[in-house]
Amino acid sequence: VLWTKQKIFNSVRHLAPNSQLCFDFTISLPFSSFGLKFSVQYMRRGGRDSRSAERINRSFGGGTSSLMRRNDRNGGRVEKRFDRMERNGENLRSIRWDQVKLEAFQKNFFQPASSVLNRSRAEVNQYLDKNEITVYGKNVPAPILHFHESGFPQYMLDEFQRQTFKEPTYIQAVGWSIAMSGRDMVGIAKTGSGKTLAYILPALVHISNQPRIARGDGPIALVLAPTRELAQQIKQVCDDFGRRMGIYNTCVFGGASKYPQESDLRRGVEIVIATPGRLIDFLERETTNLRRCTYLVLDEADRMLDMGFEPQIRKIISQIRPDRQVLMWSATWPKEIRKLAEEFLRDYIQINIGSLNLAANENILQIIDCCEEYEKENRLFKLLEQISSQNDGKTIIFVETKRKVDKIVNVIRRQGWRADGIHGDKSQKDRDYVLNTFRRSNNGILVATDVASRGLGEKHCAQ
Repeated sequence: VLWTKQKIFNSVRHLAPNSQLCFDFTISLPFSSFGLKFSVQYMRRGGRDSRSAERINRSFGGGTSSLMRRNDRNGGRVEKRFDRMERNGENLRSIRWDQVKLEAFQKNFFQPASSVLNRSRAEVNQYLDKNEITVYGKNVPAPILHFHESGFPQYMLDEFQRQTFKEPTYIQAVGWSIAMSGRDMVGIAKTGSGKTLAYILPALVHISNQPRIARGDGPIALVLAPTRELAQQIKQVCDDFGRRMGIYNTCVFGGASKYPQESDLRRGVEIVIATPGRLIDFLERETTNLRRCTYLVLDEADRMLDMGFEPQIRKIISQIRPDRQVLMWSATWPKEIRKLAEEFLRDYIQINIGSLNLAANENILQIIDCCEEYEKENRLFKLLEQISSQNDGKTIIFVETKRKVDKIVNVIRRQGWRADGIHGDKSQKDRDYVLNTFRRSNNGILVATDVASRGLGEKHCAQ
């Protein structure tokens, strides 16, 4: 840089020997090329006329970088643009698994009651046809239709009773037997179908049959989720069922302090529930590792791909041993999800609950009211008056942008209603407070972006 600066200084001196030089440097060092951009400004001494000022722009090196942009608000200088999503995980070391000696581990723990094993194919097909369940794959085990025939420990059955669960949901009935058999699987079912228990309970059984982890070991089970709200909901399920087994978990996500999460990872936990970005941060810093991970779950995989997490997911999977068990869960089945499944799952079984075609949820009454933009506020107030007259009528209002969330919250509050907003710019403390307040209230109003579109577990929302 100093050599280049002197070179420019001398060349400009020849052009304008009586000039006063001012150097303005911006340097970019991308991986693919080297670029050096700068501007040289000189003024003729004694001249105050604006026309006497000139600017010379020059560039040296191997071309421009994709990480550079021109900022017109800063005098037209070229500045570095840092794209965190693209560069997240670039320092993560790849593992040559073909050169690593892997210890064998057990996957198959399917020991159901005799009633499951003796269930005829006709009975199984009748159950699948009646509930619109489609299963693709080879050697598919029979579904578990009742809790007592699952083969789960007694304390899990007691927890089912405590939480007033009567029978397994469709995704649980078919998914438990597949997951407990150690098979890779893809589960396609709508939100709220009980997918979390469908993979957490087999994970607990899987972990209890592995050697105990030591301090510094990574997790045995890893659950990737798109949002912190969904990750916290999964953690609650792990707490409910894993506490009695002495199986510990931690929740790793952005927007919160790293220190408590880092402490849990260094101490050692059997289950890590994480969003991809924050987990890669810890992997890069070698706070934890995934060498002991043998059970991988991708929850809401379609949502993670919509949010642009595919590069991060690939980097994370590259850190996990290739003979792992993988369970992928999604509400839809686009071609991107199919491609991911074909690449990372082995001889997998696919479960579809209902039709794969996009359709409105039959359990929700949907009313479409077409109106002009200026009419929306009055229509909204009329709806809120109708809902507030009910004893237990919660309302979630989805909007497109973060700015509109704050605007609508203020408009509703001016009309005398209690309303709260949630979006990606809110701190984790604020988001937790808003969600807990909404869950406890009987007539709460929540205005949200799509950060609240899945996985909040709200069962009693009227509108």
